[in-house]
Amino acid sequence: MPLASPAVSGSGAAGAAGAAGPQPGAVGTRRSSATGTRRTDRAAAGGTTAPGAGDGGVDPEEAARQICLRLLAAGPRTRAQLAGALRRRRVPDEIAEAVLGRFAEVRLIDDAAFAQAWVETRHHGRGLARRALSAELRQRGVAAEEVRAAVGSLGDADELATARRLVAKRVGASRGRPLPARVRHLVGILARKGYPAGLAYQVVRKALEQDGPPGAEAGPDPDAGLDLDTVFGPDIAADALAGDEWTGG
Repeated sequence: MPLASPAVSGSGAAGAAGAAGPQPGAVGTRRSSATGTRRTDRAAAGGTTAPGAGDGGVDPEEAARQICLRLLAAGPRTRAQLAGALRRRRVPDEIAEAVLGRFAEVRLIDDAAFAQAWVETRHHGRGLARRALSAELRQRGVAAEEVRAAVGSLGDADELATARRLVAKRVGASRGRPLPARVRHLVGILARKGYPAGLAYQVVRKALEQDGPPGAEAGPDPDAGLDLDTVFGPDIAADALAGDEWTGG
């Protein structure tokens, strides 16, 4: 599922940009009195100097608009991400706030829509759990209430179904390894995607039971089935919990 964006691009971006200010291509192009040649100022498209510094007086507000439009054309951004980009370009805070406020009014930036699209895409596409999704959205500056609303669209049943799907895709590749190693590997996959240890153990145990009894060299007596106390013992729990931290997998 492609990541939906409140921002628009192409002709749509140009129309919305008109509402937010002058067109990007109209800024910074002027004739030099000394040479009679034309040149286009690129300060708003990159660099680290303040817009308008040493460039003949380009409007800082228009330069800030160009920076935001350029970033939004490349992909959706949160308000905090755009604010950070403007700070790195040394745009004054009052100008940045004015530009970002106008962009929010015309819905070129919409953190709530960004968060909802992020959750849908990253959960269904990458299998991330709610904990990992919350961390990603916070890192991108989404407000806590909007994070909760977006992540709250996923329920326990959604996480359980996705965890089962992730393990089902990997359980076959783990065959032939010692049973404790299979458990560590499969639980670790879920832990790195933000799933709690209890859910991970539940899903992995069920998947291994359905995959068939292990070979005699892989763990307990096949006739005894999976022994929870033995196979999911304290040593495995410690190993799994040591890696129970999402790393962007």
